[in-house]
Amino acid sequence: MFANLKKAFRSVSTSEREAAYLNEAGDRIDLELRQREVDRGLFRRNRNLGL
Repeated sequence: MFANLKKAFRSVSTSEREAAYLNEAGDRIDLELRQREVDRGLFRRNRNLGL
């Protein structure tokens, strides 16, 4: 019971978000595009910069 509750309140790490994004690719071309976006830092931007 507590393990499920702990999972519900745990924040998702950047690497988990990247993996989930890559797993949603529909084909090889989409996967390659998504890999380039991840490599460019799509999920690693500092959101407090006001960009």
